[in-house]
Amino acid sequence: ERETARRPAGPQTPQERVYAATVALNAGDHAVAMEHLRRALQESPDSDHAHYIMAVALAMRTQTDDALEHLRQAISLNPENRALARQDPDLDHLRDHEGFREVLESAAPPPRRRLRPRR
Repeated sequence: ERETARRPAGPQTPQERVYAATVALNAGDHAVAMEHLRRALQESPDSDHAHYIMAVALAMRTQTDDALEHLRQAISLNPENRALARQDPDLDHLRDHEGFREVLESAAPPPRRRLRPRR
């Protein structure tokens, strides 16, 4: 009975959709990846991971402006994405673009100020 039970077709959650998009990108199926990412972002617009992978997918399709906007969003949602973006070979298409440097710099967190101890 377990074998004949219906299984859900395809990813069901935003996280599963991002994973499926990553697998599709690695297989070279950009259209499927984009569809998974669009749905993931509709369901979870504050997912930094979905925005980051969308930036990668758009960079691979040479849609630079859109890729940079998703990268900006990913970094603003999770500043750790800045360090990842600096080293990620999947973003090589963007690396020489002035907008790439601007995104990394403009999304930088403000410098921490040292607090003086109270006397």
